[in-house]
Amino acid sequence: MQCATHPDVETGLTCNKCGKPICPQCMVQTPVGARCVQCARLRKLPTFQLSPAVIARSILAGLGTALISGIIWYLISHFVFYVSFFNIFLAAAVGYGIGQVISLSVNRKRGLSLKIIASTSVLIAYLIGNHVAIPFHIILYFNLLNIIAIAVGIYLAIFRL
Repeated sequence: MQCATHPDVETGLTCNKCGKPICPQCMVQTPVGARCVQCARLRKLPTFQLSPAVIARSILAGLGTALISGIIWYLISHFVFYVSFFNIFLAAAVGYGIGQVISLSVNRKRGLSLKIIASTSVLIAYLIGNHVAIPFHIILYFNLLNIIAIAVGIYLAIFRL
């Protein structure tokens, strides 16, 4: 018996769904046995299939949450008390919140693009929360505690997605 895709290869293996002869090169191993490429229909899981509408919804949710949480971050850190170490806790709360809102807005889907959107949203919230008072300031104020705060916020946002 010759392989349906490679006629010069002799094989004794057939697709367990359609019965077409396949060689080991053409074979796709599935949980129910060896199948041809057409019968295997390899696709991503629905959890990881992101349509443009899902991406747009996640961008809107991320930017909206970043704007609101950035303003709250600014109000808490500049009017209540200004301690640079407290930024780590604020960033953790903001990162978790942004990740949760994006996750809920896209019906708990997963994907690299959602993680990038969440990370960018945390960075936008940080910039709003810490630099809104100085809009024309070109050199941003980054010290080690602020970098750690951003890292913690981004980690928690990604962890939720």
